Amino acid sequence: MESSAGVAERVERQAASTAPAPAAAAPGRFDAAEALAHVRDYVALTKPRIISLLLWTTVATMFVAKPSGLAFSTIVWTCIGGYLAAGGAGAINHYIDRDIDARVGRTRGRPIVAGRVKPVQALIFGIVLGVIAAIQLWITVNGLAAALSVLGLLGYVLLYSAWLKRRTPQNIVIGGVAGAIPPLVGWAAAAGSLSVDALFPFLVIFLWTPPHFWALALLISDDYEKTGIPMMPVVRGEEYTRNRILLYTVLLVAFTLVPVATGFFGGLYLAAAAILGALFLGGSIALLRSPSRKTALQLHLGSLAYLFLLFGAMAADRVLAA
Repeated sequence: MESSAGVAERVERQAASTAPAPAAAAPGRFDAAEALAHVRDYVALTKPRIISLLLWTTVATMFVAKPSGLAFSTIVWTCIGGYLAAGGAGAINHYIDRDIDARVGRTRGRPIVAGRVKPVQALIFGIVLGVIAAIQLWITVNGLAAALSVLGLLGYVLLYSAWLKRRTPQNIVIGGVAGAIPPLVGWAAAAGSLSVDALFPFLVIFLWTPPHFWALALLISDDYEKTGIPMMPVVRGEEYTRNRILLYTVLLVAFTLVPVATGFFGGLYLAAAAILGALFLGGSIALLRSPSRKTALQLHLGSLAYLFLLFGAMAADRVLAA
């Protein structure tokens, strides 16, 4: 005779076999968590951490160009357009560099490489952002700011990412022109035109770019070598790169003092430029004399603080003197 335990077990098996299967999730049902993750991936394509510094240099330059006062709406619209243009360039850069990113451990988690965003979707997304940026800046700010934003996007995508990056160790130097466009957008947005003085913030970023990025290149030179990117440490060696970092730092620091001699900036800016320049120069010398990952990282991070504070000093000096 079957035991009570056996009967109970057989009944449970029969019930399980006849019970309806759990309802599957309805096709097309909205999943908030999945949607949020998808949004985050698209935001990541725009490289928001890089854009934050670009927007700071844009806004600071607006106050340099027009220290007597700016409409808040102009600042907001310029920042929105600047983010869209730079974000579009970042998304297209993700598309162009997807083969490189797939071969480097630190970039394999990026949206395209990880398969969370299709390459063509990222490309279309970047192009759409760039078009929206140009139209929005044209309508809400002015045509010159819109044209410069397009120039910056095309310069970064075509000049640097698609052409120079994989062909020459001077990629950062020449491609730095594209990265220096945001202050020109800010100047055009504030003043409605460009003047000779507008070249100063542009050239500051142009001269700042090589030591900033070469310090980073020293830290990740193995990745560049693995992917065949001819960054300076890979092609010319680390000692040559450190010497070039020092050279460009000297040029940068000397150049930042020029507008004081012309009377464009005053004492506040002079003090800031001198102190910040001395610290930047000291970091470059330290990297040359005591090369290590620590000194390279300190210089790279210090260069970010240098640019942030220098542009802040530019704006403050002009506003207080107005």
